[in-house]
Amino acid sequence: MRRVLSQALDHLEEVLIATLIASATLIIFVAVIHRYGAGVSANVSKWAAAEGITWLATGAHRVFRWFVSWDLSWAQELCIFMFVWMAKFGAAYGVRTGVHVGVDVAVNQLRPPSRYYVILFGLLCGAFFTFVVGAFGSRFVWHMVETGQTSSDLEVPMWIVYLAVPVGSFLMCFRFLQVAVAFARSGSLPHVDESHVEGLDKVAPPAGEHEPAGAPAKGAAR
Repeated sequence: MRRVLSQALDHLEEVLIATLIASATLIIFVAVIHRYGAGVSANVSKWAAAEGITWLATGAHRVFRWFVSWDLSWAQELCIFMFVWMAKFGAAYGVRTGVHVGVDVAVNQLRPPSRYYVILFGLLCGAFFTFVVGAFGSRFVWHMVETGQTSSDLEVPMWIVYLAVPVGSFLMCFRFLQVAVAFARSGSLPHVDESHVEGLDKVAPPAGEHEPAGAPAKGAAR
């Protein structure tokens, strides 16, 4: 049961991040088309009117009015809010998958027993820090609810926007604890191979071709 819930949370986390990124990208794309489409159609209409090309001026003016009829004043604000939520969930995802950048040169020089306790202490410090941020964020959101403040364009309650801080921080705290427990049991940390591309398999070089000199042997430690 615990494993099923963990897998469901992992899947939900990934779906939310992918949905937020895709939606924000689509909104930005439409907003850019709207901005440049209105500008270009207006310029074409003015030029065609000056040159006496009535049909082109009329058509470009209609296109301009069509673009102007779009109300995308909310697009920028919505994308900012979406990226805030995506960043908080992405931070928790980074802890779970081990994609966060870390300076471990000194840690790797320690002997195995010392290295084990230093890494475990670091993970617990991360969990404590994110818990504190989540607690203060919850308090801030509670006071934001009392103010009734809304955003300027979308006019949504600002506490919904700032709710990303406690939710993302508590999720990140949970991920730190999850990684710490797994490390305490197995001694291994999540790691991502930067050279691996999902969906692409390694292709063996054609016969007669050799790997360049100095390339690490297959299976060699990085």
